[in-house]
Amino acid sequence: MEGEAVAQQGKRVAVVTGASSGIGKEAAKALAAEGYRVIAHGRNAQRSAAALAEIRAVGGEDAVMLVADLSLLAEAARLAGEIAALTDRVDLLLNNAGGMASELVLTAEGNDANFAGNHLGPWLLTERLLPLLRRAAQDAPAGSVRIVNTSSDASEMIPGLDLDDLQKLSAWTPGYAYCGSKLANVLHARSLAGRLAGDGIVAHSMHPGTVDSNFFEHVGAETKAYTDTLTKMSEAEGADTLIWLATADEPGQSSGHYWYQRALRTPNPLIDDAAYIERLMQATEAEVARTLA
Repeated sequence: MEGEAVAQQGKRVAVVTGASSGIGKEAAKALAAEGYRVIAHGRNAQRSAAALAEIRAVGGEDAVMLVADLSLLAEAARLAGEIAALTDRVDLLLNNAGGMASELVLTAEGNDANFAGNHLGPWLLTERLLPLLRRAAQDAPAGSVRIVNTSSDASEMIPGLDLDDLQKLSAWTPGYAYCGSKLANVLHARSLAGRLAGDGIVAHSMHPGTVDSNFFEHVGAETKAYTDTLTKMSEAEGADTLIWLATADEPGQSSGHYWYQRALRTPNPLIDDAAYIERLMQATEAEVARTLA
């Protein structure tokens, strides 16, 4: 919906997915205010247009908003191509888009929309943007080019994923789809930390907390009944750690960690199982390749 070129000599570029609402929109606004050229992403065109106006109003006059459904891998690939057409570098990639479903919805590509939107699409987008991240890192201080995955404490509530049947379509449950995909976000960041260390790029994941946003509009009745009893923080409070991980000095001095409220949080023990993480990344790559074949 916004097609003008955004590359500009000397200006840092931030890609923020899920920026049409919630903590993603707050992060995009904060980065625009700090001088980043923001390439924002949303799924809903009307909501995305309204969010773009807010981002531009706080200093992001050169911000753009791209619309895509990351649960469709062809659209995730298209989004990566549109970003590459707009800029020759990406300094920050905030993989923030995601959600929780109450029922199994198969995409036109044959994937669970929840698992694909939370993990497979963001994984593919990241892979396609790695050349732009590496290009930015060539002339940036080590640790300043970053990838941040928005995960959840749901990642801590599952023993692991079935690496032979990642999506478990024949035995689907909302808990597995969401918790499994959020665990995949954490392990994806740890994998990237190892792969990109030599490039000076860092990767982290974070739990934003229980945020009073539209996130809970589509969850199941049982989940909503539980979350309605919780004290929720504002969208700005929920975005604080995401913004901090993207911009503060401390997170640039390490990589592959899992954070909450600007502090290290104990992650799922699988984060230290390098062999498991490698198998998960291979299984993810196979699912993506199958879908795009």
